Amino acid sequence: MGAIEALYIYDDHNNVVLDHYYTGRPLAASDLIQLYLKHPSPRPALIHLPHTLPQTLLFSHVQDRLLLLCPTSLEREPLLIHELLHRVGDALEDFLGAPLLPSKIEANYDIVLQILGEICDAGVVNHTEPNALREVVEVDDWVGNILGGIGLPSSTPTLSRSSSPAFARPTYPNTPSSTSTSAAGSAVPWRRANVKHTSNELYVDIVESLSVVLAPSGRPISAFANGTVAFTAKISGVPDLLLTLSAPGGRRGVEKAMDLAVFHPCVRLARWRERPGELSFVPPDGRCALAGYECDLIPGIFDAASTNGKIPVPNVNLPVTAELVPSLGKAGDELEVRLILPLRVAAGSSSFVPSHESAAVRSLSNVGRPGSGSGNVQTAAGGPTPENIIVSIPAPQTVRNITSIRTSKGEAHFLPEDFELEWRVSGREAATIGSAGATLRCTLVGMADQNADHDPSASKMKLKTDTFDYDEGLNGSYQDDRFDSTKDKDIQDSTGGEDSDLKSKNAALMPQSVQLSFYVKGWLASGLKVDALAVNTKSSKGLGAGVTPYKGVKYHTISQKGVEVRT
Repeated sequence: MGAIEALYIYDDHNNVVLDHYYTGRPLAASDLIQLYLKHPSPRPALIHLPHTLPQTLLFSHVQDRLLLLCPTSLEREPLLIHELLHRVGDALEDFLGAPLLPSKIEANYDIVLQILGEICDAGVVNHTEPNALREVVEVDDWVGNILGGIGLPSSTPTLSRSSSPAFARPTYPNTPSSTSTSAAGSAVPWRRANVKHTSNELYVDIVESLSVVLAPSGRPISAFANGTVAFTAKISGVPDLLLTLSAPGGRRGVEKAMDLAVFHPCVRLARWRERPGELSFVPPDGRCALAGYECDLIPGIFDAASTNGKIPVPNVNLPVTAELVPSLGKAGDELEVRLILPLRVAAGSSSFVPSHESAAVRSLSNVGRPGSGSGNVQTAAGGPTPENIIVSIPAPQTVRNITSIRTSKGEAHFLPEDFELEWRVSGREAATIGSAGATLRCTLVGMADQNADHDPSASKMKLKTDTFDYDEGLNGSYQDDRFDSTKDKDIQDSTGGEDSDLKSKNAALMPQSVQLSFYVKGWLASGLKVDALAVNTKSSKGLGAGVTPYKGVKYHTISQKGVEVRT
């Protein structure tokens, strides 16, 4: 029995868009979605359903607001099915275009069935590479149909609908070269045969996503950067490439920056083990994820940073930080958030360069980066500036509203459905933030019953009424409470107690953390950078003599609520 029993796709309203069965007798799509929705949110990617017969493991993946579910009644390798769901989503997006919509799946149902049939055969994973799927999946092309009708070879293989089954492999024109290709397939499984491009271009994009948690003192609790080396090849023939990466600290720095590295099947692992930092490969045609890695941004105890034998103090330099000051104001119901940006970020390094550094150090932002930072907003010191800054302040559910929102930069709004205060600062506004940073101040309003019970004005009125319980006339005796000098002091003490009690009540309304989202172009937290990208002309085939491909390198750092500052 195969590992994959069925695949279901639902839209954002939980309606079935497609159900595809591979093997066994899995639960119906309508029943499975009900069991999935019964699980409390947030739902994990793997859910155990013990009350079904037989017991079922349910794997899920969300892509472009489409829900992909894969049930299995037997214990399988979880990473295998999770990776398959990701590959299915990427393949559908590659053929149908991004974003992936239910209307596109319904309009191209024949193509979707071919893709699902080629990816899995009777539940066994088969073809998952985009280039391999391009070779076997028929896509209607009016240009290919016209050329095939007059007896000329077309750019894409065509199938005869009348004589070939739905999942038959494409038939090529009867020429010696194409006959051998169709019989044996491409020499490289992940690259299409006879690839031709008029413009030969190679692009490297290194993207890092931050996951950092900072303590109230500013010291990091955990700090990781999850990176992806994305490679785009638009080059003819079968090129043999060598990509050289470097990081501060030499070979050891590369090993530390690219910890837990995973690679595309095209990468020669023997070369990487022998020389860390060198990726030798024959790239797929188009875009692919060449490598992935995780980098621990907190210096280790045995790092070379300490020369006196002392344990270094953990420190993580970030392009954006924030401070949260709660319980301000007389009633303790005001909140202030300070957004702090450094004056200078060294491109390609995880450290910030002070303004007094030499010009030679400042010129590092242009090394090995053709085209990086183009159109990027620059600070006065010349370094990359974070763009699309979003400060998210999750509020407790006891907060009814947030009023009197005042910001020195950007705009802020309270989202009552998410119980979150969102503060947005554009890149141009961020470039004008000085060393003092930007501030946001607001007032938190609790539930109506809570505020009514602890209204300062109501408390004072009650004290005044209780003070004059009876009236003996204007000529009261000297023993009357109205003439007691200690009475005013008692009232003030009682009012002060009410204020302190109100502050303690409002303290429960204060947020406990701040989450930062931003985007930085031309800087990586790990310090990784591209030193060289070379084409081995001796082992490359079909490239053409004297062809020099254009090469481009860019660096991107992204945080999607990945930086959390706790209070």
